[in-house]
Amino acid sequence: MRDWPALVLSGLLLVVHQSAPAAGTEAEAAVRARPPEDEIVYFLLPDRFENGDPSNDRGGLEGDRYVTGFDPASKAFYNGGDLKGLIDRLDYIQALGATAIWLGPIYKNQPVGGVVEASVAGTAMVGGASAGYHGYWITDFTRPDPHFGSDADMRALVAAVHARGMKLYLDIVTNHTADIIRYRECPDGNCPYRSRADFPYSTRGDVSGEPINEGFMGVDPAHQTDANFAKLTRPDFAYTPFIPPGQESVKVPAWLNDPIYYQNRGNTTFSGESAAMGDFAGLDDLMTEHPRVVRGFIDVYGDWIDRYRIDGFRIDTAYYVNDGFWQAFVPAMLDRAAAAGIGNFYMFGEVSKGTPRDTSLMARYTRSAGLPTVLDFPLANAIRKTVAGDAGTAELAAVFADDVLYVNGEETALRLPTFISNHDNGRFASFVHEKWPGIAPAEALRRVELAHAMLFTLRGVPTLYYGDEQGFVGRGGDQWARQSMFPSQVAEYNEERLLGTDATTADSNFDPAHPLFRAVAALAALRKEHAALRQGRQVVRNYTEQGPGLFAVSRIDPQTGREYVIAYNTSTGPIVAQVEVETGSLAFESLRGACEPRATAPGSLRVELAPLDFVICAEEMP
Repeated sequence: MRDWPALVLSGLLLVVHQSAPAAGTEAEAAVRARPPEDEIVYFLLPDRFENGDPSNDRGGLEGDRYVTGFDPASKAFYNGGDLKGLIDRLDYIQALGATAIWLGPIYKNQPVGGVVEASVAGTAMVGGASAGYHGYWITDFTRPDPHFGSDADMRALVAAVHARGMKLYLDIVTNHTADIIRYRECPDGNCPYRSRADFPYSTRGDVSGEPINEGFMGVDPAHQTDANFAKLTRPDFAYTPFIPPGQESVKVPAWLNDPIYYQNRGNTTFSGESAAMGDFAGLDDLMTEHPRVVRGFIDVYGDWIDRYRIDGFRIDTAYYVNDGFWQAFVPAMLDRAAAAGIGNFYMFGEVSKGTPRDTSLMARYTRSAGLPTVLDFPLANAIRKTVAGDAGTAELAAVFADDVLYVNGEETALRLPTFISNHDNGRFASFVHEKWPGIAPAEALRRVELAHAMLFTLRGVPTLYYGDEQGFVGRGGDQWARQSMFPSQVAEYNEERLLGTDATTADSNFDPAHPLFRAVAALAALRKEHAALRQGRQVVRNYTEQGPGLFAVSRIDPQTGREYVIAYNTSTGPIVAQVEVETGSLAFESLRGACEPRATAPGSLRVELAPLDFVICAEEMP
């Protein structure tokens, strides 16, 4: 850890444990009044964070891993983390500086997927099986998965989070359920998408076939009414769906067990009409344009707000759901939260369609679908290309130039959740190693710290991925980016060399002395102390670099007008340069790094940057 002021470093390892703000008190009101841009979010998967109750490791099931889903030696199965473990580690999360937790899906899941029943395929296929440890194969949307704990554990978690003045955001899914429905035409489960043109709702394949659902067309908003959907009486317009014996009532609420509420058109190709109507890797794709489905999910997630006083939702696979669903769902959730006295209810959607992730796609969902915010994939991609890679810093400037595309423009951009790592694409450190094989550990650590500096000081809501602060690396996305913080038994994880430590994932990794933990905590402390770093208008400076080098911004305090200049060096050589500033900003003090005490001339400040380093200079106010 380099060059942090002693004032910032002092007390970083202290844990601030506030007494519980009672409902209706000024303390609770202050937490509820905190706007999204003031939050620092910590995202975790409960199965991979901490095991507080080994008795629930198998979810109350008996048998081998293909029944219980539990195998602590496999990265594809449950490893043992749970809600009690998360409660035990809340002090750690708060000491890091987080003010909110994004909790991966905790609803009851299909324990194991990828097993094709003998009655369907003629053989049992278990080689590709994996467990629903990640939480996205939901069967019961109304309660926690027993692998994670009970309703009482969930209530205890919410109470403990709120007692610390923190917020809790739940990861929600509306696009699909677990893979329960089968199609008779393709018993192996690999069913290609069948389009509306080739397989319309009104016939079965051709005009000479048996007429079904005659007169039905519910794909456009004007026809998405109860009266029109009453004409949809059969689900076999494309494939012949059925539910295997013994699973007829596995989904909760009960209406989810009826195939009439699903698209039943086979696997999505992730483009065109199949994006909204195809099965995501075989998962049962809901007909989210159906009014019954809309009302059903409003009831389901409204009940989570009522029961637990949740503070917000991260919306999974938002890209794969029709706009009309969100136009109804979002205001309903905001109204439900307001009725429960929950202010600043925060919702952000996952709008991801592979690379490149362009701002126009993200922004479209804040306009056409009415999502309040979306995860900032464009910025994550730009930081990856410039700090983990060798692209020019103009990549960063291009992202911010497009902030005007969001509904309400820069105001919405301030509330976008920003990130550099996640559970699907991988950890930032893995991007560094992918681009620079054989990179020296010290340089890799500097690149990761620089990326976190951008995360905390550029516009948006910083969203940390668990384990990054302990130097976790991984070898790619998905399962390779989902290591356990508690001692792991997964051999592939334990072979990895972590950044900034001699520990491995075979150890417990909750070390507040880790250099990345301390760097993140210092950045969080600065962000909390200075409103400009949370709410300040951002002005991009010196953005013409076509290769690695200087990138600089100013953040302007919304109340005082005080200018904060942040300059980053993405190159491996030192930089001395002039940065444009406001003409009235003449004297500066250092918040991090070496800052010239006075502007070189009105409108220009000299900066000196070490390789892969950054400075934060604040205007001195009279």
